[in-house]
Amino acid sequence: MNKSIFPLNKCLALKDECEICGEKMKSESNNGGGINYALSMMLFFLNLLWYWPIFGLSYKDNSVFYYLGTSTLVVLLMQPYLMRLSRMLYLYFYIGFGHSRRTAVDH
Repeated sequence: MNKSIFPLNKCLALKDECEICGEKMKSESNNGGGINYALSMMLFFLNLLWYWPIFGLSYKDNSVFYYLGTSTLVVLLMQPYLMRLSRMLYLYFYIGFGHSRRTAVDH
């Protein structure tokens, strides 16, 4: 398991199965992209909440473009974390635990 986000080509590495319950983690069909998009848009909105009161936004000057540039930079820097979080959320929400789970006696 890669603890760091670098190198970026391994930031989505997961173990083959959960150490606690034994559920296979590789059964995902890469549908976490929608969750990643939702998290990215949420981050754009959260950036708006702090950017607007501090710097202000107006269509008369270039402040909207500065906001978009700043938000894009923040989302790009946070993308490895957002990718991991979206994959984790996908597994929690959509991958059901089957009957092949280990019990406390199995450990």
